[in-house]
Amino acid sequence: QVQLVESGGGLVQPGGSLRLSCAASGITFSMYNMNWYRQAPGKQRDAVAGITRSGSTNYADSVKGRFTISRDNTKNTVYLQMDSLKPDDTAVYYCNARMNYLDYWGKGTLVTVST
Repeated sequence: QVQLVESGGGLVQPGGSLRLSCAASGITFSMYNMNWYRQAPGKQRDAVAGITRSGSTNYADSVKGRFTISRDNTKNTVYLQMDSLKPDDTAVYYCNARMNYLDYWGKGTLVTVST
């Protein structure tokens, strides 16, 4: 059975850092593009960062230069390093695995940026 399990969320002050992890099982991890999405209270779900199976990355303009996505195919894990966090980054962050029409989601992890 496919599972995506996020970890690393929590409370952090503005300007601080967090690293999110997403451990995948039940899929051939190296064949999937991996993505991070987020949903803030009262807002739609937005793509934050993505990394293809070949290692190409892309970022939303709002996080470019502050967030870094990476993957370790030996550990079946994708990461999101978040630096210089802002209150507007507060959201539930979701891990996504995608290959053509196949699409899998984690349950999400809450990131709160506040004083």
